[in-house]
Parts: sequence; structure tokens; C-alpha cells
Amino acid sequence: MNLSKFKTVVLALAVSIMAISMIVLPEQSLEASARGLHMWWKSVFPALFPFFVISELLIGFGVVKFMGVFLEPLMRPLFKVPGVGGFAWAMGMASGFPAGAKLTTRLRMEEQITKKEAERLVSFTNSSSPLFIFGAVAVGFFGNPRLGMLLAATHYLGNFFVGIIMRFYGKGETTVTKRNNSTRPLPYQALTALHRTRLANKKPLGKLLGDAVISSIHTLLMIGGFIILFSVINKLLFHLQVTLVLSKLISYVLQLFQLSEGLSIPLIAGLFEITLGSKLASDVLEVSLMHKVIITSFILGFSGFSVQAQVASILAETDISFKPFFIARIFHGFIAGLLTYVLWKPFSDRFYFDAEPSAVPTFLQDHDAWWETAHQFLIDFGPPFTLACLFIYLLVYMKSAKKN
Repeated sequence: MNLSKFKTVVLALAVSIMAISMIVLPEQSLEASARGLHMWWKSVFPALFPFFVISELLIGFGVVKFMGVFLEPLMRPLFKVPGVGGFAWAMGMASGFPAGAKLTTRLRMEEQITKKEAERLVSFTNSSSPLFIFGAVAVGFFGNPRLGMLLAATHYLGNFFVGIIMRFYGKGETTVTKRNNSTRPLPYQALTALHRTRLANKKPLGKLLGDAVISSIHTLLMIGGFIILFSVINKLLFHLQVTLVLSKLISYVLQLFQLSEGLSIPLIAGLFEITLGSKLASDVLEVSLMHKVIITSFILGFSGFSVQAQVASILAETDISFKPFFIARIFHGFIAGLLTYVLWKPFSDRFYFDAEPSAVPTFLQDHDAWWETAHQFLIDFGPPFTLACLFIYLLVYMKSAKKN
């Protein structure tokens, strides 16, 4: 049997086992599905939708080209990508997974970046959002908003170092994007690029806005499907004892890094889905807080197969290879974990991770309250916002369908 046939048999067998498991364990499957849907419509959709729509409009009006001219002297030497990559990097950090992949895909479709540049760019522009790190993980799981400072620092620094490493990817490429050798001042070049892009996009404002809404919600519906699917897979693997078997193997790896074996199950869960893995890591008893945060940093950096599947689906629309992104996620996980170990003491001394609330300075207590309020606001108003946007999407989609 050749490799291709073997792969076909393995995939068919795996899908068949999952289908049978869902029939045998309907309650657990339904519970996991509801959990994934709950997370999507309460947190993921309201957090990503505004960024996706605004990003589409910024690209359409040429603002990204405008920013790219100014960012070219920074992005090209550091990461070997054009200046427009700076926009994808910033929006990826602000809005979270998988915004960086979506923006990179758009830039590639418009031929503003080459294939190799896109593969470098997507490797470091996908990250967890500050609201997820501070609100969901630090506040919701660990009950300690100050941990968000360390988690955010190691996560974004880790992505920066991944970008530096991936600049050496594709050294043999022959096709590069055209560099601007104009001697005119940067502001003039930026305004010229902005004006030319706006003129080239002949869509009226209403059409541009409608397309942005439809494209954004299509992507978010796909993301929601992957979140629900991997939530169910994770649950079924646990009940089939696969997670337990894998955790035995992972425990030996954790021993090499002098980490507690009790974190093996959270790590396995986190390899599939970051939210569940982070939650389980925070709940482990009789394990030092530092070890829990190191594993959580690794999980956030690796991103989980759920997020990686979302990115792979988005990249499939272009010729961008998924392999560099996957390798970058492994780098990011280990770099973020190492940075957490190195920075633990200075951050702990500065932000009082282990201190009682009464022993924490007032400005840090105010910081804690802000993130708790923001997280609660998203939980309270996320679902009605999602429903309202879906209703608007239906109206826009029906109107667009009638015209066509």
C-alpha cells in the first residue's frame, strides 16, 4: 500500500470513528457543541466582526497602502515583508485569531505581496487578542488580571521573534514586490498611493460596505463551524481515553522541562483548542502558578489545531502554503514558554501575582477592575450584538442576491 492510499484509509477510519462516537455519546457531543457555539456568539463574533469590516474598508479605500509607505522602512529590514504587512500585524494583535491570516490573504489576492512574503507575514501576524488574554484567560480562568501583563508580553514578544526567525524563510526566492525608489518625501508618496488605490477601486460606498459585511460574516461563520467541530472532537477524544493515553506520553516531555506531570492533560487539550486548554491549566491543583502560566503561554503561542484549521481554510483561497505557519506556531509556543520562565520573577515582583488584593497598589487594583468590567460587558452584550449583525447580514445578502 502506497503512502497516498494509506493516508486515505487513515482519514476515512478516523472520520468513521468520530461519527460512531457521536452516535454512542450524543449527550456529550451536544454539550460540547453548545459550548463551542456559546463561545463563538458571546466572544469571538463580537470581538472580530468590527475589525474584519473596518479592515475591508481600509483596504478598499487605500488606507493600507498609505500606511504601507510609512511602514516600509521598518517592515522590510526586520521581517523582509512590504510595509503593508505592518497593517496586518497591528490588526492581528488587536483583534486576534485569525485576522492576520484573513488580511494576509487579501493582500496576496491584490498582489500587494508575493507568495513567500505572504508566508512570512502570516507566520507572525496571527495572535490572541488582548481582550482574550486579559479578559478570558487572566480574569476568567486564573482570577488574576495582573497575570495578563506577563501573558501578553511573552505572547507578543514571542510573535516578534518568530517574525525575525521567519525572515530567513524562502531565501532563494527570485520574485519580490516592487520597491519604491522614489526620492520624493514619504508623505507625498503615501498620499499618492492612497489616491491611486481609491481611484482603482470603482465600487461605490454602499457596494463596498455591503461586500465587507458579507465577506466578514462568511469568514466568521466558517470560524464558528471550526470552533464547534473541535470542541466536539476534544470532548470525544477525552471520553474515548485518547487524551489520557497521549497525556502519558506528554508527561515524559514535561519531565524533561522540569514541569509538573499534572499539566499533561491541559496541554493535550490545549493542542486542540486554546480556550479549554487554558481553562484546564488554571484549574490544576498542587502545581505552582509559574508552571501553569508557562503551559498556558505555550498553548496561546501554539494556538491549537482549531485555530490552525481556521487559518488553513482561509489560506486555501490563495497559493499561500500552510506549512510555514504551522512551523511558526511551534516556534511561538516554545519561545513564549521560555520567555515566561525568564520574565516570571521581574513581572511577579512588579505586578504582585501572589499577593492578596489588599496588598496590591491602588493603580493595579484599578487595572484589575477595568479588565473585569470589559470581560463582563462582552459576555452581557455579545449575544445580542451577534444576532443583530446576522440580521443585517441577511438583509444585505438578500438585497445583493436580488440585484444579481
